[in-house]
Amino acid sequence: MKLGSTIVLEKTAGGLNSGALGKFLAKTLKVAGLRGAVSVLITSDTKIRNLNSTFRRKNSTTDVLSFPAAAANGFVGDIAISVDIARKNARALGHSLNDEVRILILHGILHLAGYDHENDRGEMEQKETELRKRLGLPTGLIERSSRNSTFGVGRSSFGKSLQSKRRSQRTRTKDQRLSRT
Repeated sequence: MKLGSTIVLEKTAGGLNSGALGKFLAKTLKVAGLRGAVSVLITSDTKIRNLNSTFRRKNSTTDVLSFPAAAANGFVGDIAISVDIARKNARALGHSLNDEVRILILHGILHLAGYDHENDRGEMEQKETELRKRLGLPTGLIERSSRNSTFGVGRSSFGKSLQSKRRSQRTRTKDQRLSRT
């Protein structure tokens, strides 16, 4: 039995469509070279804070969390996205909420593929930039975090600096992954 990817809109927002995001997810998995299913939860700051607290022991919100699957059984992993933060970021950066959620999906997929911009030598940023252009997306997460002053986006829009958020977000252990039962 082949697993299919899933988009769950736990918290809806204007313009987001699970069918369209599902098609984007499938295309992104393909261009990223990943084979298998991914589940994407689009939810509230409250739920993201709870996930972050439970699995990372950080009582704060964040824009995107990635949880690689523990075993290679046709399932790649889970991604959780805060629609509240995505909305704020989209507004601050002058693009649509749909584009921001797609940027976060791409970023999460690259982490599921094993990229880690906090510990590599720019490989993830290079891959994100390449795929962002191929997918027709605005400036990616890593690009803008290194240039966030250019965008006029500060701590009030992102909660805390993207660089420190990303650094802390990517330090997980095996026991912090979501379990699939």
